[in-house]
Amino acid sequence: MIPRYSRPQAAAIWTQENKYRIWFEIEALACEGMAEAGLIPREAAAVIREKGGAKLAVINAADVERIDEIERETRHDVIAFLTWLAASVGPESRFVHQGLTSSDVLDTCLAVQLTQAADLLLADIDEVLAALKKRALEHKYTLTIGRSHGIHAEPTSFGLKLAGHYAEFARNRERLVAARAEIATCAISGAVGTFAHVDPRVEAYVASKLGLAVEPVSTQVIPRDRHAAFFAALGVIACGIERLATEVRHLQRSEVREAEEFFHAGQKGSSAMPHKRNPVLSENLCGLARLVRAAVVPAMENVALWHERDISHSSVERGIGPDATVTLDFALSRLAGMMDKLTIYPERMRENMDSLGGVVHSGEVLLALTKAGILREDAYKIVQRNAMATWTKLGQPDTCGFRANLLADEEVAGRVSEAQIDAAMASEMHLEQVDVIFKRVFG
Repeated sequence: MIPRYSRPQAAAIWTQENKYRIWFEIEALACEGMAEAGLIPREAAAVIREKGGAKLAVINAADVERIDEIERETRHDVIAFLTWLAASVGPESRFVHQGLTSSDVLDTCLAVQLTQAADLLLADIDEVLAALKKRALEHKYTLTIGRSHGIHAEPTSFGLKLAGHYAEFARNRERLVAARAEIATCAISGAVGTFAHVDPRVEAYVASKLGLAVEPVSTQVIPRDRHAAFFAALGVIACGIERLATEVRHLQRSEVREAEEFFHAGQKGSSAMPHKRNPVLSENLCGLARLVRAAVVPAMENVALWHERDISHSSVERGIGPDATVTLDFALSRLAGMMDKLTIYPERMRENMDSLGGVVHSGEVLLALTKAGILREDAYKIVQRNAMATWTKLGQPDTCGFRANLLADEEVAGRVSEAQIDAAMASEMHLEQVDVIFKRVFG
């Protein structure tokens, strides 16, 4: 997580100040839950909330440094925080953390932070979806060439391309909603998760107030399969970002030039070559997607802890929690802006589609020949022969287009009319079912 690829709202989730506010909230709610159950005096819970809340409301860098100073002596972060808090709360601090273990605070806090991050990421995905829908509808009937293996295949709609990415991000949104629900889990169960020193009612109270579910079996830590699923969902979202960014990069290549990132006034593409207009945003997004996916395997390796718990997962999560969520937030925001301002060139799309002399219509011509009574194997040979004759002479003085070669072929003449060939080579036919697909995607 570096400032260059961080937005303030996402970075704020992972500040020490926010973490300590959440820690206090968990501790204060646990005290209030104990007071509700008659386990500690209500007056004590009220003092903890009042004095501790006032202190955390104005926590600053000096306070963070003081907690760090205490930790350097205690070698324990939660104890350091509790010691610092006790100085402000006074005698009632003896009820803070009663029956709890550190993981109750740490794991529940991480759940809160990840749900905060998930809410921000869901809003980001909504912005991506809005941009994709707008551009897809704008270019619903814009003809372009579809490519397989990087080679011209058959005509398609540029709006249909974008609709496919919209559908993917809609699925990604559903994945993130599910991942958020799974990670939004509270554990206040004490040492090895047996509730020997804390009443289960306290856990239920804290969970309810924080908007979390109760972990059925915490074993002192929340099982890390939940976290693995969360980071895996982020990784899949990152794959969707890279797939769309890669498409833009290909479309912006000089030889293609069908679309390009918006080029701002005063923007420079190269320090050495003033003519350059590079796809820097989409290239950047591909790199950021790799960073997000880099968190997936470590999160999965965190699942297998020793017995009821160890802390081998802790150092990993301190890194991947901020890095993956903040980076993905930045990437999604950048993607939404890039697609909203993407410059699209329909005329160039048409030029590219027509650049191979019509061979991109070979599939429909094949069907026209079979409908005329020619065996499919024979029809395939006829069409391929004429397509190759067109392809290999592109740009040469004696070039003939695919249509001319077909009509001059002895096995075609007299069996398939010019009108049938022209109908088979009509690009607009590939738009006939676009409405059906758009209805599936957008409703």
